Amino acid sequence: MFHRGRLLPVFSACLLLAACTPPSTVTPPPGMPGSVRVATPASGERLLQIDPQATLLTITVRRGGALARLGHDHVIASRTVTGWVAPEPGQADFQFRLDAMTVDESGLRAQAGLDTTPSGDAIAGTRHNMLVRVLDAEHYPLVRVQARLQPGAQAADAAITLHGVTRTVRVPVRLEQAGDGKSLRASGAVVLKQSDFGIVPFAILGGAMAVQDPMELAFDIVAIQASAPGSAAAPAQ
Repeated sequence: MFHRGRLLPVFSACLLLAACTPPSTVTPPPGMPGSVRVATPASGERLLQIDPQATLLTITVRRGGALARLGHDHVIASRTVTGWVAPEPGQADFQFRLDAMTVDESGLRAQAGLDTTPSGDAIAGTRHNMLVRVLDAEHYPLVRVQARLQPGAQAADAAITLHGVTRTVRVPVRLEQAGDGKSLRASGAVVLKQSDFGIVPFAILGGAMAVQDPMELAFDIVAIQASAPGSAAAPAQ
């Protein structure tokens, strides 16, 4: 017999954006883009600074297996994204803190169409285990993304660094730029696989309770003109 209240926090934590294995260097599978190199913008180059208050990044993870009804799907969100966008070369460099992410905001669960309601205790336990037992946020507090827009294409190559692992993926992007060039919005969604990051999806009872391999990443990033060219803070190299 499983006590659902005790099982869910541990089970849910392994659903979240992270490996249940130590950090390692992963070889991209065939068909994946290569490395992304983003240079710090030159002095005087037009630079837009990401507005954390207007920017939202979410990850939706879903349960699987014959006993999936005993668990919950989850939405994890970041509202603390900082960094810059250089429109002319089509580059961006930004990051966010793991310990500032939220778990299962009711509004975001509704938007994602999730049909269960985890308790407050389950959400708190999930968040604690995500940060401490899974992501080791004390030693790896940041997630960093370096992106380069593909010329003439509605996509970007993005190098994502999480828990000591850097992975490059191609991400569909929809861009909206103000006529005066003082603001830009980039939005889109992409499905990533845990196994592409060298992660073995969590499973117990021979897979009767399991984590689905895909993770659904959605982003809505707003960048605005910095107070002066080159004044937007760039993540540390």
